[in-house]
Amino acid sequence: MLLTTDRLRLRPLEASDAPALHRALGDPVAMAAYEHGFSLEETHDWIARQQQRYLDDGFGLWAMVHADTGELIGDAGITTQPVGDETVIEVGYHLARAWWGQGYATEAARACTSWAFATQDTDLVYARIRDTNIASMNVAIRLGMTVRQRFMVHYRGIDMPHLAFAIGRDRWDTQDVRR
Repeated sequence: MLLTTDRLRLRPLEASDAPALHRALGDPVAMAAYEHGFSLEETHDWIARQQQRYLDDGFGLWAMVHADTGELIGDAGITTQPVGDETVIEVGYHLARAWWGQGYATEAARACTSWAFATQDTDLVYARIRDTNIASMNVAIRLGMTVRQRFMVHYRGIDMPHLAFAIGRDRWDTQDVRR
């Protein structure tokens, strides 16, 4: 296990996680910010990209596992992402709809942000959020993040306005994370 919280365990994704992760990534409602739900093949490719990130960067999005049931309910972690002309450390997550509204996204994002500040040489952790994704904006605000800039993401032929939320190391309290 990489990280633990009161209700979650985060661990590296495995190829065998694809059917469970597909409940989040394959759902067009859960993936509205991407304008489509992934095919099962795209979910397999997603896992392979995270595994390559583990090798290249030492981190990526990890399996988000419910501590009580052992069920994989989504993914969460840290990646490097472009924001304007910069490459930044970003916290991200995807959660199956059955688990929405229960604080799991915030709990996972908080643990991942603490991990980033504890292990990475960065003064800021970002969250890249599509400007229509109010739920994720609320997660960022709960983490103490503020909007730093607006930028455009071009994905699948669509220009998607995004907001770059971030919090600095100087404003972050890492005492509540357990590894």
